[in-house]
Amino acid sequence: MAEVQTVTAGGQEICVRKDLRLPMRDGVTLAADAYHGVEDTPRPALLALSPYGKELQALALTMPPQRRPSPMWDGCIEAGDIARVVAQDYVHVIGDLRGTGHSEGEHIGNYNAGGVPLGQDAYDVIEWVAAQPWCDGNVGMIGISYFGSMQVLAAAERPPSLKAIFVSGGHYDFYETTYHGGIMWLMPRAAREGRGGDSGWAFTDRVKSRMLETFSPEELRDKVARRLQDPDIAAWPNLVHVLHYPTNHEAWFDIVMNEVDGPWYEERNPITLAPGIEIPVYLELNQGRGWTLDGTLELFHALRGPKKIDISPYPPMHSRPFVECHDEMFRWYDYWLKGIDNGVMDEPAVSIHVEGSKEWVTADSWPLPVDYRPLYLRPRRRLSPDPETMSSAYAAPDGFFQAPLTVTDQVEMLTWSTAPFCETTEMIGTGAAHIFAEIDQPDTNFILRLWDAAPDGTRQLVTAGYLKASHHELDERTTEGNPYHPHTRSVPVEPGTVNEYVIRIYPFANAFAPGHRLVAELSNDEPMADEHNALLPPDAFHLPVGHPVTHKIYRDAEHPSRLVLPFSVRKADR
Repeated sequence: MAEVQTVTAGGQEICVRKDLRLPMRDGVTLAADAYHGVEDTPRPALLALSPYGKELQALALTMPPQRRPSPMWDGCIEAGDIARVVAQDYVHVIGDLRGTGHSEGEHIGNYNAGGVPLGQDAYDVIEWVAAQPWCDGNVGMIGISYFGSMQVLAAAERPPSLKAIFVSGGHYDFYETTYHGGIMWLMPRAAREGRGGDSGWAFTDRVKSRMLETFSPEELRDKVARRLQDPDIAAWPNLVHVLHYPTNHEAWFDIVMNEVDGPWYEERNPITLAPGIEIPVYLELNQGRGWTLDGTLELFHALRGPKKIDISPYPPMHSRPFVECHDEMFRWYDYWLKGIDNGVMDEPAVSIHVEGSKEWVTADSWPLPVDYRPLYLRPRRRLSPDPETMSSAYAAPDGFFQAPLTVTDQVEMLTWSTAPFCETTEMIGTGAAHIFAEIDQPDTNFILRLWDAAPDGTRQLVTAGYLKASHHELDERTTEGNPYHPHTRSVPVEPGTVNEYVIRIYPFANAFAPGHRLVAELSNDEPMADEHNALLPPDAFHLPVGHPVTHKIYRDAEHPSRLVLPFSVRKADR
């Protein structure tokens, strides 16, 4: 029997139903809490599901929203502002996923990929909530990041009582959640294990590794030994530790052991499931995390029902809880769950905040019309619309040597810059960097970051691109300014050869003001702290290269290294 109590928060009394037991079709029960107004009236419900623990989410009642770089920012408090949800006359239901927190059952692998589909559990939870006397039968979902991915998994199961979803900052391409261009991103470790300000999963002894459940001890020893042959892995103490001692690191162990894309990432990938979703979907994400925006736009294209997308302003991380987009979320749910005709569906499907000009651009679809133009890497660290005419015998390559971060704190970088723009120059879309490079090792990272540099010396990150050299193969989806890599295998580079590496530049929207410059920054590692990284959690960096590498960057007549960027044509059309 659930405990019912009354608390005061946000200037109101709130009825709290603690430790509800929700029966799943296989007999397992999940734990959840429900929050609503004290009046005995059925209301629409907004459901939040994750492995982070419902008790952690309850802190939203007693702690003001925290924004990076506050040390109190916890990336796992993602279920929303409970008091605000109740004040808007919804029931806020927050549950623990199977095998985590106070719920029963096993959780095998990330997103329970080795066990009962999380979408199936979400279906059962939604229909149970809809049948309760405190719910009027209309259910939506709420929550950012992991909670957002859960919304898509749930909607793909088509539960009858789920009427719409509003997804902020979800992860939809499960491979790209951790491997950006094939380069491991360490932030998912924090979200699972509790690092860098994140509390992590509410682990139980029923959270299991899919790798450990699938392979024999002998097979695992061989697989671990092979993974440790990667010098980047072998040079990072935490990864060596996790591979040798996976117990209590099960979710992160499975990710580290699967460094290329394939069936384990694809079989329950939200983007794969999205075409089966028929209910209305609203997607929202801040600029500054291009890999997540890329997946969000891919999901947007895959959806077949009513849909909207809002590409919101920089900085990249919402407060916890994510109060910045609650106003729009309630407009969406008031329309679809309460039947209030507030005009939300009369507005364009796509809204984009353009950094620099701070202008909102709307459209009926993505991508917007653009003119892809090259900016060539030139001597003296210049970016120019005109290509180099001299051969490499005269236009000698740029270069840098990067020692592993085991012996230095210095991250070496090459930079190229445009001349100051004479007029406002707007770019909206994806891009590409064609880099002709020679390295003296079988592999390296290429990390490209583009900055909007002001005359006073301040700058803001525009976007980035990542590519592991051994993942440079392109696939058939590639078009001008829009490259794709399959990431299904790693092919070592022959040292001393010049190869063309085409880096996907993640989607962005930026207007460079007169006097500003576009600066391109290339490295194989990234600094632990700068103007952008200070806005991210402490663990939000990529795995450094574990061996010394010399890089030569050719940019001559035979090797036209260049950026290919999406120059907006909408102003010219007016």
